[in-house]
Amino acid sequence: MLSTASRIAVRPAVKPLSHGVQARNMATLKEIQLRLKSVQNIEKITKSMKMIASTKVNKAQRGMDAARAFGAASNALFESAETKAADDSKTLVVASSSDRGLCGGIHSSVSKATRRVLEELPEAELVVLGDKPKAQLQRVAKERITLTFNQIGKDVPTFAEASSVADVIKREGIEFDSAKIVYNQFKSVIAYEADTIPVYSEEVFKNSPNFAVYEIEDDVLANLQEFTFANSLYWAMVEGYASEMCAKRAAMENATNNAGDMITKLTMTYNRGRQAVITNELIDIITGASAL
Repeated sequence: MLSTASRIAVRPAVKPLSHGVQARNMATLKEIQLRLKSVQNIEKITKSMKMIASTKVNKAQRGMDAARAFGAASNALFESAETKAADDSKTLVVASSSDRGLCGGIHSSVSKATRRVLEELPEAELVVLGDKPKAQLQRVAKERITLTFNQIGKDVPTFAEASSVADVIKREGIEFDSAKIVYNQFKSVIAYEADTIPVYSEEVFKNSPNFAVYEIEDDVLANLQEFTFANSLYWAMVEGYASEMCAKRAAMENATNNAGDMITKLTMTYNRGRQAVITNELIDIITGASAL
């Protein structure tokens, strides 16, 4: 049995261990508190971005409805004339997306659909609208990219922007018999699907079976071809923008919900750790009082 002097000598050896455990607990609590503040700041950012995207969705949908009406009229012209390019015709592929991120799989959808079109058309040239699909398509079809555009459609795309793209393509001397514009077709506020819009050259349209019905003069036909190309680009850009805003809103909503769940877990962990520290301190106080 230990003497009183031996017990007194043993006690100081136990105290540093208790202080070490308490110090580690405090350090852990501080780390949890810092992480909790970081997640709370992220939640504020994602919530703000969701509100901004929500305000843009209605405006984007109104622009999309107007663009659809003009785009459907252009497609009806080719369908009525039964326009169809020959199998060995020269084809241009236009991938229409944007420069912005944080919007789910919007850009990947366009890139995957473009790759499928390029596999079917080995000789086709490629024009890319947006930095995001450009980065993805450069890995698989870098040698086929002839033109790229960025800084387009920061707000709802306009017909002037689409006309500028069409003018640059024409000015660069890129000739084609038919073009396929790959874009994200707006299905609903939670759904979109990659689709293509066909566009034909002046010569192909002139050789259509039912072209004689329209009685279009040659000088008017050239202007009509430029207009239909710009109009189809405008349709693709506006519909892709509406899909992007809805996808961004959904992505920010999911991010906000995930941040909220993480805040709840971190708060619970912090409270448990804090309670454990308080309990250990009470045990030390009670033990010391009992020893005295």
